[in-house]
Amino acid sequence: MKATDIGRKIIGLLLLIVVLSAPFSKPIQTYLSVPNDITMFQHQSQALPTLGSNSAKVKAGDEIVNEEANALIGNEAGQSSVMYEMAGLPIKKVNVNVLEDFRVIPGGQSIGVKLHTLGVLVVGHHLVETSSGKVSPGEEADIKIGDILLKINGQEIKQMSDVAPFVEKAGKNKDALNVTMKRNEETFETFLTPHYDEKDKKYRIGLYIRDSAAGIGTMTFYHPDSKKYGALGHVISDMDTKKPIEIHEGTIVRSNVTSIDKGSNGVPGEKHARFTAQKERIGTITRNSPFGIFGQLDKQIENGLMDKPMPIALSHQVKEGPAKILTVVKGEDVKSFDVEIVSTVPQKFPATKGMIIKITDPELLKLTGGIVQGMSGSPIIQDGKVIGAVTHVFVNDPTSGYGVHIEWMLHEAGIDIYNKQKQKAS
Repeated sequence: MKATDIGRKIIGLLLLIVVLSAPFSKPIQTYLSVPNDITMFQHQSQALPTLGSNSAKVKAGDEIVNEEANALIGNEAGQSSVMYEMAGLPIKKVNVNVLEDFRVIPGGQSIGVKLHTLGVLVVGHHLVETSSGKVSPGEEADIKIGDILLKINGQEIKQMSDVAPFVEKAGKNKDALNVTMKRNEETFETFLTPHYDEKDKKYRIGLYIRDSAAGIGTMTFYHPDSKKYGALGHVISDMDTKKPIEIHEGTIVRSNVTSIDKGSNGVPGEKHARFTAQKERIGTITRNSPFGIFGQLDKQIENGLMDKPMPIALSHQVKEGPAKILTVVKGEDVKSFDVEIVSTVPQKFPATKGMIIKITDPELLKLTGGIVQGMSGSPIIQDGKVIGAVTHVFVNDPTSGYGVHIEWMLHEAGIDIYNKQKQKAS
């Protein structure tokens, strides 16, 4: 092999090594860490990565955003850009979108939740003891647990008491009921034949059904301009079917925390609270989603700690480090407790698990052992901003759990924080 060929191969190998190692070099990593687009709020600051000793420079004559000590300051709503320069030469442009100032009031209050299902929910089957043996009318009609009964003979069913008259009449007339069912996203019809139960002396359809559910949780935020709120941070599922409850209507009321079962490894703790059906309604429930329950409050409610509107943080603005949660551990008194944001994921699309949080407050750990059922929805505050809500506890480590970013709860509540800016831009 000629010396020139060997030389070319060595040079080629060295170039390959340089190309492959380049992405791992600190300057290149820093360059790649600089985003192409930044979204921030008016009157807030946003830190920027630096490139060596060179800092970001703002486009000349720009009134929307300016740069101070490697941080952007949003002066007014609009679209702008920042240019990175090195040795006086432009090397990267970053587009900046400044949204209008947006604020919500954090919650922390313990609430009672009362839901009425869409139609009636099938939660089980049972055998009917007839003169000729045991039968299961519901299973014969291919009705499954988790199905929703919407109509009987073309008439809407809104509550359990609507079903009995149809069953009694059809049983006496030896007729089958034409029922309209919903299973997941599909609607279908089937025939359900009532049978006379020799034991109960009544006509039965062999189905256990339910039309309502109740529980407790924590208020996350209230938006004073729209009167909309968000709570819980996770979906409400039926205790038997484990499926999300499709709601027809619902209400929230104040609740009083009476006691707490402390959590331990493998056994999640739980808040016990008391509320009655007669207790004054404080709001409606119009949506039950993976991000919580949402609706409108009849009037503003106070937590006694942070009752003025506060700015929010988008998912990319949340950082690892200390934060606080607001929640109730006794009665109706909202208290602030220390937590740590262990990790946070900047998200471009809605997702329920955006943060991992750890309870660090000695008082809360002594009282609850960490995150307990009923604490879901407790707002998370960091650097004077509402950043999200507590959602789920880690069963094997009750001191830690997941949090959801406030950005997605606002979206589910029907509050578009980008809307005004889009209208302005258009």
